[in-house]
Amino acid sequence: MEAPNKHIHHSPNPWALIPLAVFLFTYLIVSILVGDFYKMPITVAFLISSVVAIALSKGGKVTNRIEQFCRGAANSNIMLMVIIFILAGAFAQTTKVMGAVDATVNLSMSLLPSNLLAPGIFIAACFISISVGTSVGTIVALAPVAVGIAMRSGMPEAFMLGVVVSGAMFGDNLSFISDTTIVATRTQGCEMSDKFKMNVRIALPIAILTVLFYTFMGWGIETSYTPEAIEWIKVIPYLVVLVTAICGVNVTIVLLIGILLSGIVGLSSGSFTLWDWTQSMGDGIRNMGELIIVTLLAGGMLEMIRYNGGIDWIILKLTARIRTAKGAEGSIAALVSFANLCTANNTIAIIMAGPIAKDISDRFRVDPRKSASILDMFSCFVQGIIPYGAQLLMAAGLSHISPIEIMQYLYYPYLLGIGGVLAIIFRHRIARPKR
Repeated sequence: MEAPNKHIHHSPNPWALIPLAVFLFTYLIVSILVGDFYKMPITVAFLISSVVAIALSKGGKVTNRIEQFCRGAANSNIMLMVIIFILAGAFAQTTKVMGAVDATVNLSMSLLPSNLLAPGIFIAACFISISVGTSVGTIVALAPVAVGIAMRSGMPEAFMLGVVVSGAMFGDNLSFISDTTIVATRTQGCEMSDKFKMNVRIALPIAILTVLFYTFMGWGIETSYTPEAIEWIKVIPYLVVLVTAICGVNVTIVLLIGILLSGIVGLSSGSFTLWDWTQSMGDGIRNMGELIIVTLLAGGMLEMIRYNGGIDWIILKLTARIRTAKGAEGSIAALVSFANLCTANNTIAIIMAGPIAKDISDRFRVDPRKSASILDMFSCFVQGIIPYGAQLLMAAGLSHISPIEIMQYLYYPYLLGIGGVLAIIFRHRIARPKR
């Protein structure tokens, strides 16, 4: 058998993008044509596109191509996501069975007027995500509460999940401890504070506008639900998870603490027995099965696209006709957007696009703070709206609805993309730091 060479990179090749086109057609276009996003399971769409990716790939024997696919699926970032999904499923189901979700919903609905539930959850998600630095961690913490509020208030679950994902992407873009911020500033050679000043002038007005949108949409909603007495002991697991995440504790440790604490509270309050606890953890992990399968298939398929030169081809085309600084900024935005579309991971997209963006910005004298801002902003915009990204998959997985249903309510990511384009068109700047 030929030994596969994982270091081989083929020349730019537009045909390498065919698997991505197959997925988009199979899942999005077919679902739109039949008018039902449940007709085509996303797992089947990824299976079909993955088979196409292996069949069309270079690399010799089928065995070698399959091994290349498996290397993409087993990428350390993919496996970390799988671990987080497993822990998130166990935590979500345990807290639900123990009664933490109901208790937290009662607390939220006691504190917020019924017509301010949506903007209140959005602001909470913004605060948590900018403190935590991870959108996925924010969604894990708030999605079950948002679904519970939707069920009690009569609002669509997809709407409330869109609120949570929108707020989560706000912090992903701006947080000082976000992976995207760290990678963007390091690859472009600027300070995090300078990049933050550039980003916040665009993101903050958009966040305020988003609050107004969510307020308007929730204004006419009246609920007859009367919150029950708040069982404070059952709120503790969520509070501890939020506090430890805000303190910068690793998300896997945070979830393990949450699972353990939920079990202790559930056992001590008589909400379940020891075997009920273990059963709920098992049920939660099984509920994440489809999400894990999609993540593995997506990782393998996107690795085949990269390996066969699909991303390199896009880079070549984007940089071929640059003439001005404005054009350079636009090409950086398009570059990281497409890289994110192909990798479904905004941090990896910036790692891939960052060095090329640095060359472009140096050549056309683009402020490194601006190029870092563009990289982070557009990667978060794309990551926040793709139905196969971790954020939408996680939100959908925790509520058992289609990610496509949530997409129509993602006001902040859409507005962030528009704001980024306007910032490029009008050459948004900040003053040079004093020396």
